[in-house]
Amino acid sequence: MITILQNGLIHDAVHEEPYTGDLLIENGKISAIGAGLEVPTEAQVVDVSGMYVYPGLVEAHGHIGLDGWAVGYEGEDYNESNDPVTPHLRAIDGINPFDESLRDAVHGGLTTLCTGPGSSNVLGGTFAAFKPVGRCIDDMCLLPQAAMKCAFGENPKRCYKDKRISSRMNTAALLRETLFRAREYMAKLDAAGNDPSKKPAFDIKLQAMLPVLRREIPLKAHAHQANDILTAIRIAREFDVKLTLEHVTDGALIVEELVRVDVPLAVGPSFGQPSKIELRHKSWQTPAILNAAGCRVSIITDSPVTQQSHLRFCAAMAIENGMPPFDALRAITVNPAHHIGVGDRVGSLEVGKDADIVLASGSLFALQTRILATYIDGNRVFSL
Repeated sequence: MITILQNGLIHDAVHEEPYTGDLLIENGKISAIGAGLEVPTEAQVVDVSGMYVYPGLVEAHGHIGLDGWAVGYEGEDYNESNDPVTPHLRAIDGINPFDESLRDAVHGGLTTLCTGPGSSNVLGGTFAAFKPVGRCIDDMCLLPQAAMKCAFGENPKRCYKDKRISSRMNTAALLRETLFRAREYMAKLDAAGNDPSKKPAFDIKLQAMLPVLRREIPLKAHAHQANDILTAIRIAREFDVKLTLEHVTDGALIVEELVRVDVPLAVGPSFGQPSKIELRHKSWQTPAILNAAGCRVSIITDSPVTQQSHLRFCAAMAIENGMPPFDALRAITVNPAHHIGVGDRVGSLEVGKDADIVLASGSLFALQTRILATYIDGNRVFSL
């Protein structure tokens, strides 16, 4: 299938200034961008004059599809409450493709989501990067295992205070213990080679940690408070594993440290008042401050904490608090795409990338702007 979108105002998230032009879509990919493109005879022509054309928006961190739309406590699937260490859990085994929240995301211009276990557990399991249209999550995934969730701070302490954890120190110790054991397990597997008699007994939890230790996927560290952020950095350095930092509420207090470590930062959710002690420094200025310092900032909703379709308004609030509009656009497109490991496919309008496109009546950051259409892989999946 070939489609050409003609005469739109293109905000490609690569060039700071928008420009009027056409987008040629072939087999789900962007095959050409420019003014006055030649129209293939078999192409479907869509006149988008007067419309603003954006890349599909990307959410770097949330629990959409696991903590669903109007499900109540019994319908939640994003935390396993029987064990604080569950790296063997996988988001793809819980995501509900028919969850109405996925439709809401598409209506809000979201075309790529990264979702997974919540923050109750020291190790919660793997997140998945996927597109929010389809009936089978296996077919929707870009990366079925995009990152390994771990959590610091108040949540593990609160959720396991009567079972196994009552201090930040024990949260860190349990993570270290698992990484140590997994490293030993990996060494034994490597030493055994192809000799099954020398392999250690299978351990599903330690097996699940191997992609982390092999630097194939990062630890995705839930950390609000400054000391928790620094503990996550410390442990990642000790074990030489990749790291992304999620929430980063106290990021403005330790800017120099975050610049030095240079890991991707997913900042938010920032709507609403602080609901616990570690959120007391929650501020819309945080993404602007970190961005100005040169950090790789993504803005997140942490859906369902903030409704997924409101991601663009989160970016608008960051703009109101000092973030340049172009940087705010990249914080909900390019940056989160790279944060979750799919930047080669999505996040900007460039030749060769997936044809994930949003048509809007005006600036994405204006309250009165309507999302007119959303395309995923060149297919129109929503339109007014």
